[in-house]
This record gives sequence, C-alpha cells and structure tokens, in this order.
Amino acid sequence: MSGALTVKFWGVRGSYPVPGPTTVRFGGNTACVELRADGHTLILDAGTGIIGLGRELLMRHKAAGTPVHATLLFTHMHHDHTQGFPFFTPAYAGATRLDIFGPGIFERDLERILSHVLVSPTFPVSLEEMNALKVMRTMRETKMIMIGADVGNVTMHNLFHEPFDQNADSICVRALHSYAHPSGVLVYRIDWQGKSVVFATDVEGYIHIDQRLVDFARDADVLIHDAQYTEEHYQGKRPGFPTTQGWGHSTPAMACAVAKECGAKQLVLFHHDPQYDDETLTEMEAEAQQHFASTLMAYEGLELVL
Repeated sequence: MSGALTVKFWGVRGSYPVPGPTTVRFGGNTACVELRADGHTLILDAGTGIIGLGRELLMRHKAAGTPVHATLLFTHMHHDHTQGFPFFTPAYAGATRLDIFGPGIFERDLERILSHVLVSPTFPVSLEEMNALKVMRTMRETKMIMIGADVGNVTMHNLFHEPFDQNADSICVRALHSYAHPSGVLVYRIDWQGKSVVFATDVEGYIHIDQRLVDFARDADVLIHDAQYTEEHYQGKRPGFPTTQGWGHSTPAMACAVAKECGAKQLVLFHHDPQYDDETLTEMEAEAQQHFASTLMAYEGLELVL
C-alpha cells in the first residue's frame, strides 16, 4: 500500500494567540499541526489551532459517514500547547475515539495532568465529562507507537524489551526526551512508508548543535523546528526586548544548523514569537534561506504533501 503523507499547520505561534491585522499572513493561533496518512489523523499539540481543526474534522467525517478517530500527541503541557483542547469539539462527541499520548511530569500520568487543564472554576467542563472515548498513555523515548490499518489499532511497544512485528504499512511514532526546555519536552518522529516528519518545537540550540536531536532527525523529509527568536532578541540586543537565553527556544540559525547536520530535505520554522508581525517573520524567513535554502516559515494553512 502506498499514498501521501500530508502535513498541515493549524497554529504556528508560541506563548499566546495574537489575532489582528499584523498577523494575517502567518496567523495568530498557537501550536497545532495535523498529519494525515492512509486515512489516519495525527495531531501534534493542542494550542488554539486545534479549535479550527476540530470543526474541520467533524465536517470531514460527517461527509464520510464515519466517527472521528485521531491520535493526539502532546510535546509538553505548557499552556500554549494545551489551551485549545477544551474547545476541541470532537472530544464532546460520544462516537469519537482519541488516542492521546504525552509526557508524564513528576511521576504523574498524562490523564492526571490533562485533567488540570479542564478544572473548575477556570473551566466548566471536566475531562471526564467530555464524551469521547479517550485512551491516554504516557509516552517515553523507550516506546514506539504503532498505528495499524484498522481504526482503533493504536498500540505502544517497548523498543528494547518487548518483541513486536513492525508492519511496513504501519505509522510509527517515536519520541526523544529533550532537556532544552523548562521541565523537558518530547520531540516526535513520525515514519510511514519511507517518509518521515520530525516535530521539534520548544527546543533551544546547544553549542556545537544538539547532537541527540541531529541523530534523531537524521534524513527527515520534513523537520519542523522551533525558531521563536531573532538573534538580536535572543542575545538581548533587540531594543525593548529582554535576552531569552535559557528560555527553551531557538533562533532560525540554530534550526538551520540542525537541518544541515541531520540532512533534512525541508526545514519549517515554527513557534513564532507573538510579538513579531508578518513583516518581521518574512525577514526572518529570507535570512534563514541564506543558511539553508529549503526553509519555510510556518503559516496557518500551509500544507506539505510527501
């Protein structure tokens, strides 16, 4: 079986959403990326971009006469990566199935952490009151998620201590636990039929490059990499902005260095600073292309077909 792996960007900002006339080109919603392969839907993070995706999924599946089934992968549980989940309308439909994976924090499992996003008095609906079937599992870098051809065939396996058969048509998801962000973050790699996408948001560059990330992203068709700050902003030389070294975010130059070293075919810069307007992001894109020609600045609605 063969087909296309499609990557679509629904939210590309970091920190908080920024609607308005100065963010029209790139968009103002926070982090959310959709992958589609062989009839399966994978969702990377649940910033406010997931709200529009949720409406689209309901319309898409209503037209097909099928319930929504999606695999949701959280990189970490900071607000800008979870704030759209309470408004993800498929989660309120009883026929929906959501396989949800993400990090455990301080030995708390994913379900307990996510339930804190939907808690009174800050939100009127609890996680338990969302009617969808929600299968939640903690993801670690020793694990692999395999998504088979049948709906609901989403399994997790230990890469080192559990024998399993890796079907050539299965979507395979692995994770790298990065320490380059406060509290840590999961970097995801999705492989399917020789195609690969790496999602490395909320990571900060290291001296001589993050070699663990380079190895993890080796030969990726698409590398989606954090590039929140300009060099001047990062170093505290941008007037009116503080230095952001140690905040857990990269510059375009850091992202380009990883893309070059790992041999990525396409680099997509992601997690834009909410204080940057369309003009600033356009300038950042042009500058990055001088370092790595196959670079795009992520924008809402951008769709890549592999």
